Amino acid sequence: MNKVSDRLNRLSESATLAMARMSRELQAKGVNVIALSLGEPDFDTPEFIKEAGKKAIDDNFSHYTPVPGLAELRSSIAAKFKRDNNLEYKPDQIVTSTGAKQSLANVCLSLLNPGDEVLLPCPYWVSYSEIIKLAEGNPIKIPSSIDSDFKVTANDLEAAITSKTKMLMFSSPCNPSGTVYTQEELEDIANMLEKYPEIFVISDEIYEHINFTEKHFSIASIPSMFDRTITVNGVSKGFAMTGWRVGFIGAPLWIAKACNKIQGQITSATCAIAQKATERAMLAEPKSTTKEMKETFLQRRNMLVNELKNIKGIKCNIPQGAFYVFPDISNFFGKSDGESIINNANDLCMYLLNKAHVACVAGDAFGNPECIRISYAASESKLIEAMKRIKKHLELLK
Repeated sequence: MNKVSDRLNRLSESATLAMARMSRELQAKGVNVIALSLGEPDFDTPEFIKEAGKKAIDDNFSHYTPVPGLAELRSSIAAKFKRDNNLEYKPDQIVTSTGAKQSLANVCLSLLNPGDEVLLPCPYWVSYSEIIKLAEGNPIKIPSSIDSDFKVTANDLEAAITSKTKMLMFSSPCNPSGTVYTQEELEDIANMLEKYPEIFVISDEIYEHINFTEKHFSIASIPSMFDRTITVNGVSKGFAMTGWRVGFIGAPLWIAKACNKIQGQITSATCAIAQKATERAMLAEPKSTTKEMKETFLQRRNMLVNELKNIKGIKCNIPQGAFYVFPDISNFFGKSDGESIINNANDLCMYLLNKAHVACVAGDAFGNPECIRISYAASESKLIEAMKRIKKHLELLK
């Protein structure tokens, strides 16, 4: 009898990966699908970072490294935190992992006990809730809407705090909404949390360098938050290094040691060659390295937002970071093209995939079921064609 664990049955398949799989299945049948479902920059890793990886191979960095990463890598990450985020982490407070997703899992497995509650401002990245469940915690969703620019306030968070609340987890810039919390907004949250010293914060800053506001602000730089915040980052988005698989945390020493212990029993260290490439990325001046990509994403965002605002029935804000738009498409619920009936965002995404051959992701998995996520990590020509297809097929819904 084939029976998987109850733990596995509690988990949902990643909605973004599921849509990517369905897109590939259609493409394999010869359908010209424009895939706007995955969060992967359509840029190549900068040459100087690739050269560092090649040199690492020639220098025989092909052996096991310490579980949290090479000492020189962790020193470079500590220097990055100081330079870019005003955060004073020592190298032994840094743990590098096989992507920021593993970093998040390490922290949750290290801190959460069965029944602990984690506050999740909506929308949130799809894997947050599932990682929390894997660690036997309970995700507590704090709703927001497009009218609030997909932000929650300190009062919203405080209203959800109970005796079981252990953690707050959020991203800024946010995947999927592109929302960026300001320094003032994060200070308001920090002031509220001073009343609840037992609550930890995971601040996911993986989109730090794709930020269209004046500056990125790390909540851990607020003095009262430093000893209770785990800052998560990596190189996949800002440096177009998704396949290199390197994420990292800066954390209080005892939490870093706990993550090191967890990781030591599951994967050990990430790839030594990728570590040396990441070291080179950390030593680079980020604004010059990421400037062209950030400017390109900004141009695409402006084009996409303008196109969406010209489609009757779509409500769209202006995201301030990352490379997604998260429009409210609830106006189409209950409508039909005569064949397909749109009851929810998932129906709309399947309609767009099967009829318009454009892949997006339903907002349910992000905590906002009235929205869909559209990635603009694709060429401008593909985005223009995708918008034509989407507009055409949404106009058929009556």
